[in-house]
Parts: sequence; structure tokens; C-alpha cells
Amino acid sequence: MIKENIETEFRTASGVTDSRGKFIAGVVMITAGYSAEGKYSHFFITQAPLKIGSLLLQPGEYVFGYQRINNDAIRVSFYRAASGEAIGAVDAHVNRKSSMVRSLLISPPVDGKATIQIGRFFFDYRLAD
Repeated sequence: MIKENIETEFRTASGVTDSRGKFIAGVVMITAGYSAEGKYSHFFITQAPLKIGSLLLQPGEYVFGYQRINNDAIRVSFYRAASGEAIGAVDAHVNRKSSMVRSLLISPPVDGKATIQIGRFFFDYRLAD
């Protein structure tokens, strides 16, 4: 990812914005044939600090990928987009409230809390101070 021009498809993009124009957005990357395959599957950018599990993502650009843990969970690993430096990981669980499968869906925060869905799995995020 770091030194490659990986394609994206706008139809697999998702994002939200706040009343001050700050946004959180992501897109699925087409990584077939690239060295990033398996490690990075999504590009993610945030203009607001986010708390995802025990991770604190400062405003910036990230890439993330995931590995299946079992039928009910995947582990999502975040990296800095510019350097590939590992930031950390969070577990995402099957969304049992909905059977909808989404390439990527970033929901807007309600009372500071929201979710990001990848396929049929999701994890929580909140706006950090």
C-alpha cells in the first residue's frame, strides 16, 4: 500500500460528517495482485480523534485489514497509511440485529458513540476528546 497505487471503488465508500465539516470516511481497496493483499483491505481517514476499543486514532490517514477469528468474529488491524506502522487491533463481531451485509458502513455518532460495519461484522467507535 505504501508505495503502490491501489485502486478503489467509490460504490464501496462510506463516511459521515459533523456540523463543523469534519469527517470520518473509508473505502474498500482493490488489492488483488498487490503486495498489500491480505494485510490491507480498506483505506480510512478521520479528521476527528476516535476511540476504537483500546485504540486512539488521532486525525489522519490509516489502512486496515482483517482476519477471521471464528464464525462470529474478525480481528481488524489498523496501520498508518503513510508508513505502514502498526497501530493496533480491535475485534469485530457479527451484527445480530441486522442480516444486511455491507462492504463498509460508517454510522454517524449518536451521543458520541457509533459503529463501523465490514461485511456482516461491526465494531464500536466513539469520538475522543
